[in-house]
Amino acid sequence: MTLEIKYLGHSAFQFKVAGKEILVDPFLSQSPWYQGDLSEFVPEHIFVTHAHSDHLGDAIEISKRTGAIIHTIFELATYCASKGAKVNPVNVGGRLEFEWGIVTFMSAAHSSTTFDGVNGGVASSIMFRFKDKRVFHAGDTALTADLKMIGEVYKPEIVLLPIGGHYTMGIKEAVLAAKWLNAKQCIPMHYNTFPQIAVDINDFRTLLESESMIKPLILKPGEVVAHKI
Repeated sequence: MTLEIKYLGHSAFQFKVAGKEILVDPFLSQSPWYQGDLSEFVPEHIFVTHAHSDHLGDAIEISKRTGAIIHTIFELATYCASKGAKVNPVNVGGRLEFEWGIVTFMSAAHSSTTFDGVNGGVASSIMFRFKDKRVFHAGDTALTADLKMIGEVYKPEIVLLPIGGHYTMGIKEAVLAAKWLNAKQCIPMHYNTFPQIAVDINDFRTLLESESMIKPLILKPGEVVAHKI
């Protein structure tokens, strides 16, 4: 079986496994990185880390069109349901089981409010386990000691970390987070979308390679990596 990870730009990803399509933080139609048609996405499940528009993105619209379930923190799920989306409310620590794997909602140090000012509850990160392949999407977060715990307990192999600074941790903190998480590969995200989060991606590559054995996996929007699981 193969797990395909497609980077859609910013913090948006598409996973494909066992014939299933999964979206995470689908900020697409308003993203400068995505130039396609939303009709290409027919997921069964959508996972959203928090309420900010560059993460909630098109989740509600895609759910209403396809019937996909939005899995997210209770308050944000309630908001999405009020807009007509199909939802599964969860909270930090919640574990969900699917035929293709296990998903656990984890903590993140960030705020969470919708564009129209509705409280989205707490921000989260998400651990995905596809058979024995563990993928951690950090959402938006500062560097916190919780990342050490996640590394020790959940042992992610592939970590998706924000590196843009200003709204989240920056490059130096992300390199340390990758080390704390004991990852084998790190995919950077949440950078170069807006002027406030502009970075030189080569700085991240150089620092991660010089300070760890973790492989930087820098994807351009639209690129796919595949892993046997």
